[in-house]
Amino acid sequence: MNPIFIVTLVAVAVVFFMAFKGVKLNNCYENTDVKGFSDKLKNEMDVVLIDVRTSAEVASGAINGAINIDVSATDFKEKIAKLDKEKTYLVYCRSGARSARACSIMCEGGFTKLVNLQGGYMAWSATVK
Repeated sequence: MNPIFIVTLVAVAVVFFMAFKGVKLNNCYENTDVKGFSDKLKNEMDVVLIDVRTSAEVASGAINGAINIDVSATDFKEKIAKLDKEKTYLVYCRSGARSARACSIMCEGGFTKLVNLQGGYMAWSATVK
């Protein structure tokens, strides 16, 4: 097998493993489960909760206190650029994929205190009653 392929495969596996173990990716954001997300929401001061789903998805249910900034909207980068980069942002979507993408975009924009909810609102609504 090609050594470059093996090194690439190992690197991808390491990143994937770290992403699902709550390790900060690129020292910028971390993935956490519902309990960790809930704990941060309850116990940390000055956090901002961001729902990056569409407004139609938000209408079907959302975490109390979340602001909606749709990651798929053309003005997502402009909207997040107006946010305070010093605050901690708890970010979620339906399943965790779009919020991870939103965190990556926010990282590129200079944000460093980001937490992505693994499993998204589906995991939240199944766990938190």
